[in-house]
Order: sequence, then structure tokens, then C-alpha cells
Amino acid sequence: MYVGPGDVLQLIRSGKARTRGDLQEETGMSRMTVAQRVDALLKAELIREAGTARPSGGRRPTDLAFNLQHSCTISASVETTSTRVALTDLSGAIVADEHLDIAVDDGPEKVLHGIIEAGYRLLKGSKTPASKVSGVGVSIPGPVDPHTLRPSQPPIMPGWDAYPIVEFIQDAFPVPVLVENDADAMAVGEYSAGFAGTTSLCLVKVSTGIGTGLVIDGRIYQGVDGGAGDIGHVRHPAFAELQCQCGSFGCLAAGASGGAIARELAGLGIEASSGRDVRQQLLAGNVDTMRLTHEAGRRLGEVMATVVCLLNPAVLLIAGDLASSSLIGGIRETLYPMSLPRATRHLDVRLAALGEDAGIRGMSSLLVNQVFSASAVNARLG
Repeated sequence: MYVGPGDVLQLIRSGKARTRGDLQEETGMSRMTVAQRVDALLKAELIREAGTARPSGGRRPTDLAFNLQHSCTISASVETTSTRVALTDLSGAIVADEHLDIAVDDGPEKVLHGIIEAGYRLLKGSKTPASKVSGVGVSIPGPVDPHTLRPSQPPIMPGWDAYPIVEFIQDAFPVPVLVENDADAMAVGEYSAGFAGTTSLCLVKVSTGIGTGLVIDGRIYQGVDGGAGDIGHVRHPAFAELQCQCGSFGCLAAGASGGAIARELAGLGIEASSGRDVRQQLLAGNVDTMRLTHEAGRRLGEVMATVVCLLNPAVLLIAGDLASSSLIGGIRETLYPMSLPRATRHLDVRLAALGEDAGIRGMSSLLVNQVFSASAVNARLG
């Protein structure tokens, strides 16, 4: 079986091989062939020599490591009320970022122009040439067709359906461009940062809307058309009379999302119109907001009980603007009693750790895994 420089890079990135000797053992290649593959990667600056490994007798071997400074990525999180753009290194660490007062309702052209302009400002501010950008990633609060990478009938993104985001970005940055659902991107970010050994992770984002990202065996589960995890549009009998933004009645998001709570708060005379506004009220300790958020958590837990029994995930993370003790407390109150004990015996339910960085880091991870995959590197280096 052919083992190219890209395959060698994966062994180094994964930590399975740290030295040339390790590569010989892992691949069965001769010392000369290993040297050729390593030299190609060194010449391309994809790896670096990183000191010496622990001696085992004789000459001390030299460690090899993925060169995290080889290039950078630009990642953007498009939210219902704002947009964030970040420059990251190849580990996903954020080098610089910028928050834009541009909402998804402003439409795709304004949002994408803002992302491109912010990307160039971040490059200029960090004195990074545009030629160092290896990829651009954009996460959006709606479903994405995995075949075209275009938004697919997003209920809270007017004007975005089937919009050519990839082509628009590539006019400014002629590099690989990925588009992903925001909850999926966040799930990948959390998985990469702290749960890489976990077989299955489910992240629920509760903000203005509700969405779920699933990572199974290290890969996003998108479904055949990118619709997996859209639990905000699962019907709940408690909300049968409420119309959702998607046009249907009874959706979970119609009664348990940040947008729904914001409407209830507005009815109580509290200024709120989005999940972010609800978060501010939670941080301020508003009693009505905590009560409504707790009740939303109970309803969400009832739906998640079905998800847990169906998928039996190892980890359930609660993220988004409403992620709080009020929300997770309500979820636990109904999730556990309504699930089979076998499905929750080893279930770890907790608040997500990365906050608003999760989506950025997730998009960076997805980009790096694609741009520096074995097949992509083999195609470039032979």
C-alpha cells in the first residue's frame, strides 16, 4: 500500500509517530523512503524538527512535529444578532478576533462582505500575509446542505436559502472554504478541545433558536441532507398553539428558545428581543427570566430524553446564550426520569466549556483536518 507524505503527516499529527524510527515501525517503509517523505514535509514547512526524543541507546533521535505556524485560518460565527471573525493558528488557538455589529437578518451579502473585510483587517493587524491563509470557515444558525455547502431552507435566515457562500468568499480568498451549521461547529470545537477520546458527543445550543450538533466517532453526523440535530422543530404538545418561525405550529423552539422567552419577557415589560437579551437578564439575576429559562429547560429535557434513548451519547453539552444553571437544572429534572436508566447510566450532562469560542475553534479544526488531510497533502506533494 502506498504511503505518501500526507499519510506520514497524519501519523505525526496524531502522535502515533514522533521520530523517523517511529515512522519506520508504523509504516514498514525503509529508512530511505521515510527520509524522502520527511524531507518533502520539511521542505513544504508542514513539519518541523522539535528537539530530541528520549534516548534508548545510541544516537538520540530527533522529534518531528506538525508546524502550527505553517499557515492560519479565518473562521467566522454568524449569529442572529452579530457576527464574529477570528484568525487562528493550526491548533485552533485564536490569534486575533473582531466582533461585527452585523446580524443574520442583514442578509448574506452584507454579512459576507463584513467577514471578508474583517479578515483582511485581522491579517493586516497581525502582519500576516494573505498567502498564509489556508482556509476560511463560516458557521451559520441554520441547516447546511452537505453536498453544496449552501444554506438549506433556514427558518431564521431570510434571504440565505441556497446562497453561494463558498463562491462569494473564494472571490476574495481563493482557498478552501467550509460552511457548517453553528451547533455542529460548536460540537466539533468542544470535542477537539476536551473530548477527543469520547465516542459520541451531543451539544445542544439554546439561543434565539435551538439546534443540536452530533459528533460520533470523531465525525459530525449531518444526516443525508444536513438536517440531523434540528430538534428545535420537533413538536411538543405544550406548544401546539404556538407558531414557529418555520411556519409550523408546536415546534420546541416556538416555546422553549431564547426568542420565545424574550417574547414572554417583553410581555412582562422587560426589554428583550433575542437570546442574547435573555442572557443579559440571566446574568443580572432577573427572577422571571430564571423561572422561564428553568421551565424551558424542562421542556427541552423532555425532548432530549428521546434523543438520549435513541443515540445513547456519552456526553451531553448545553451551550448558547441560555446555557446556565437555570436551564441545565430544568433539563436534568425531566431528562433523567423520562429516559431509560441504561441510556443515562454513563451520560455526562454539563455546560459547554468554550463559550463563544467553540464555533470558531470548531471551524478551524474542520478546516485543518480537510486542508491537511492525507489525500490533500499527497495531491500537493505527490
